[in-house]
Amino acid sequence: MNKKEPIKKSNYIIFFIYRIMICIILVLTCLILLKTKTISKDELEKYVYQNQFNFAYFKNTYNKYLGGVLPLDNVLSTTKVFNEKLSYKSHKKYKSGCKLEVDDSYLVPSLDSGIVVYIGEKDDYGNVIIVQQNNGIDTWYGNIDSSLSMYDYIEKGELIGTAQKNYIYLLFEKEGKYLDYKKYI
Repeated sequence: MNKKEPIKKSNYIIFFIYRIMICIILVLTCLILLKTKTISKDELEKYVYQNQFNFAYFKNTYNKYLGGVLPLDNVLSTTKVFNEKLSYKSHKKYKSGCKLEVDDSYLVPSLDSGIVVYIGEKDDYGNVIIVQQNNGIDTWYGNIDSSLSMYDYIEKGELIGTAQKNYIYLLFEKEGKYLDYKKYI
C-alpha cells in the first residue's frame, strides 16, 4: 500500500486488528523463547539495559512497517511549526564535545530523529537532554531549558529547547565512546 493514498474509513478496523495481531505474535514469540530457556532473562536484561538497546531504531522500524499506534496517520493533518537547522556563531572544543556560541535564548533544533533517553543535570554541562538517534548515536544537548519528557520521539529539526545563556554544549557518544563533534555539526 502506498502511504500517500488515504486509508478508506472501512479499512481502519482491519488495519488496527492487523497491527494488534502482529504485536501479539511478537510478544508470544518472546515469551516462548524465554520459557524454553533459549534466551535467559538475565541475557535479555543485560542486552536491553546494559548494552544500550536502540529504542529509536526499533520505533522507526515499527512505524515503517506497521505505521503509527493508531491507523489515523493519514487522516490527521499536522504541520510542523518549528523545523530548523543548527546555526551558531562560533564553536570550540569543550571536554569530550564542543561549546557553541549562539544568540541569547536560541531555539535549539534536533540534529537527527530519535528518542529522549535522559533529562537532568550533568557536571560541567548544566541541564542536559540526551537523544538516542536512529543511527545509535547519543547526542547530548547541554545548557538547555526544555519542555520535553522522557521517551518523547522527536524528528530532525524539531525543537529540543532554549539555550539558557548564549551558548550550548554538544557531545556525541556511541557505545560508550565519544565521537568527533566536527562530523556532526
